Amino acid sequence: MTFIEKLRRAWEQQDSLLCIGIDPDPERFPSCVRGADGILDFNRAIIDATAVHACAFKPQIAFFAAQGAERTLERTIDHIRDHHPHLPVILDAKRGDIGTTAEMYAREAFDRYGADAVTVNPYLGGDTIKPFLRYEDRGVIVLCRTSNAGSDEFQGLACDGESVSLRVARKAAGEWNRSGNVALVVGATWPGELAEIRALVGDMPLLVPGIGAQGGGIAAVVEAGIDSRGQGLIINSSRSVLYAGSDSRFAESAAAEAAGLRERINRHRRKHDRGAA
Repeated sequence: MTFIEKLRRAWEQQDSLLCIGIDPDPERFPSCVRGADGILDFNRAIIDATAVHACAFKPQIAFFAAQGAERTLERTIDHIRDHHPHLPVILDAKRGDIGTTAEMYAREAFDRYGADAVTVNPYLGGDTIKPFLRYEDRGVIVLCRTSNAGSDEFQGLACDGESVSLRVARKAAGEWNRSGNVALVVGATWPGELAEIRALVGDMPLLVPGIGAQGGGIAAVVEAGIDSRGQGLIINSSRSVLYAGSDSRFAESAAAEAAGLRERINRHRRKHDRGAA
């Protein structure tokens, strides 16, 4: 099963467009999570508690590498694969390089970690995307319009009558998507451009960070980004779910937060379902 097929099945079976970002920061863990396996214990508890509400999980590689915990990242992904195999794993790595270095990054994401998809940075051009695209059953999620305010310095610049982000979207939906395994990152903080990108790329999946702490609104995201099937969005939440609770019931608190987000997304999704009669 390809990443896109697995994702579409998860959207249907889970009735959810919510992606849970796995960004473990031991300084924010509750006091009950301690010891050498604290990161893994925390991740497993969060994953098991929130899986019923999610369409995907997105571990962020820097939160593991900074702790020298790459093996824990492997074990975290193994846990998802073993206990929640119907949910795709998106490795948030934002890799971007050329030649054999890009090939090694692709091997890292797909062979070492076994991710279903990975985020990549297209700044160096199509050369940096090609090694990832060779894994035709895996997803390649291209940074297009990121959620941070500073993204406008470059992504918002005009390029032959359209923004750089729209040029990236056009390339991704056309030349780079010959195997149908490309998706885009489009931040929740840019709903106007999210709508333009959706119109340009059709039903291509869009990974949407930036709701909550970064100021993106669920209603605006769903209205701008939902596809013709009433799906198409991977709406990510990390900190608001992971750290919803600070005591021994942290996993239950995370589950409650995820359930609430899923319900809010679905409420607006039903309202703006373009596939509805």
